[in-house]
Amino acid sequence: MMISRRRAGNDVRVSFSALIRLRDEDRHVLFHTPNRPGSFNPPGGVYKYFAPAVPVLDDLGFRPDRAVSLAEVMRADLRGFLPASSVDAFLRWFSIGAYREEPIECLHRELAEELAECGLHELLNVASDITFTHVRSVFERSVVNGPVPGKPYRQLRHFEVYEPVMTGPAAVRLRRALIESGENDAVSTVICATSEQIRHGRSGTALLGGHCGYLIGDRRYQPDLPMVR
Repeated sequence: MMISRRRAGNDVRVSFSALIRLRDEDRHVLFHTPNRPGSFNPPGGVYKYFAPAVPVLDDLGFRPDRAVSLAEVMRADLRGFLPASSVDAFLRWFSIGAYREEPIECLHRELAEELAECGLHELLNVASDITFTHVRSVFERSVVNGPVPGKPYRQLRHFEVYEPVMTGPAAVRLRRALIESGENDAVSTVICATSEQIRHGRSGTALLGGHCGYLIGDRRYQPDLPMVR
């Protein structure tokens, strides 16, 4: 995607993520999002970059976007700001895959981190054994359509959706355990939401994050929920 040079000097916020669609029929597993209390989102998160990428990103003018309260957790996230003139080069760098996590690597790390956050430590030993298959990729291009409402920047976000391959015992055990957790009122960190609930943006009292929509298609149905900073 080419970005007009007439926008050089404008900030563009970039965020590139991998998400997990884990479902049983029309029940989609969602995890509580600690930095957005009361809301739930798909497992997964932002790619990490590695130390050799730092000079590359510095040359592109990349400036990390970190919540003060989560600065350490968000370290090396591919979430930040670029000059508009650097976006095309950033996309080329990302497409090569150098000095950053591969999708499956990102998903294994995020899944392990989020299972621990949800208190499901008994499932950690199966997280690294899961294999995934690609479902869809979605670009959000407010960088083309204009500034983000209420913000002084445009935005480019990329979401890659994967789901576990259900041919091995690890994936079957994970799905069964998470569906059971999502249906258990005593487990407050995991819910199961239907496609209709995702479109509506609520499951009972739980708010469903905007990018839950990418579990069922290539559009979001709800706006972003603000992050605690």
